[in-house]
Amino acid sequence: MLKTVKIRSYEVGLHFRDAEFKGLLGAGRHWFFDPLGKVQVEVVSQRSPWLTHEKLDVIVRSGALKGRAVVLDLKDHQRALVWVDGRFSHVLPPGLYAYWTTFREVAVEVIDVQAEKVRFEHKNIQVIVRSALADRVLDTFAIEQGHVGVLFEDGNYVETLPPGKYAFWKNVVKLTLVPVDLRETMLDIGGQEIMTADKVTLRLNAVVTYRVADAHKALSTADDARQALYREAQLALRAVIGVRELDQFLADKDVVAHELEVIVRQRVAALGLEVISLGIRDVILPGDMKDLMNKVTEAKKAAEANLIVRREETAAMRSQANTAKVLEGNPTLMRLRELEVLERVAGSGKLNIGNRQ
Repeated sequence: MLKTVKIRSYEVGLHFRDAEFKGLLGAGRHWFFDPLGKVQVEVVSQRSPWLTHEKLDVIVRSGALKGRAVVLDLKDHQRALVWVDGRFSHVLPPGLYAYWTTFREVAVEVIDVQAEKVRFEHKNIQVIVRSALADRVLDTFAIEQGHVGVLFEDGNYVETLPPGKYAFWKNVVKLTLVPVDLRETMLDIGGQEIMTADKVTLRLNAVVTYRVADAHKALSTADDARQALYREAQLALRAVIGVRELDQFLADKDVVAHELEVIVRQRVAALGLEVISLGIRDVILPGDMKDLMNKVTEAKKAAEANLIVRREETAAMRSQANTAKVLEGNPTLMRLRELEVLERVAGSGKLNIGNRQ
């Protein structure tokens, strides 16, 4: 028949009769005559400032919270940042909220996400994005060093973001942030079979070193900038080598590589890429052509060796002829030459000289 409720100094009672809100009860002991059990009192602590209740809208409309709580009625285009006792607490999505202010200092910052950028910027962003409820209303992205992030809103390019941590409001626009690597990258152009001007089929392996110069252009110009670079390098190889004969190509590989680099650099500039270097790594000849070239090389080397021998023999004979001419006109020099020969013979072995009987 009688119901008693005790409310402490830091508490508030939410008084309902027959499921209808009747008001707030302050500290103290309260008695109710309730023979039919229609009185309900819910005791809540004001030390926990956030008031949550299934009938919060009824409580707010009654005006009972005026002067005792901060009430927020956030629309679809609004979000709120809440600080309690000078410390950031949480981020609020659209909805109805109430915070007791008797025992706690509550500060609220309401943000109109339609008037502001979709990108969330705040001096306390690092604390805010790490809060417990931030992921309900914020999408966070981290862009690593050596990368940039290309931001699109509803499919439209907005800006290119440098390395760092970023946050964006959820459910405002369709947001896409694409990370792009700006570091130097090597691309192998392998196994290209190309026919030279003299109908010799070669297999080439090349390597391209490149980097992304314009991240937005690299994403929007081609669906795959790396694949587009690979294709352009293939076409350039065929165009440059196809107009040269095999011997010319093998003799001027450095010139060919430089020409290839210039062509590819010009073609991929429109893709937002910068070619740093392009080199021909391997040249593989067909088996029969390789044997033929080995034979040609062997014949050239043999001819060069024979020419050197002939030149040496000719020089030796010319020297002997000159010596004979000098000795013929000078008998004394001829006699000295004979004595030198005899001296060498005597020094190298036993020499016997005698008269024949």
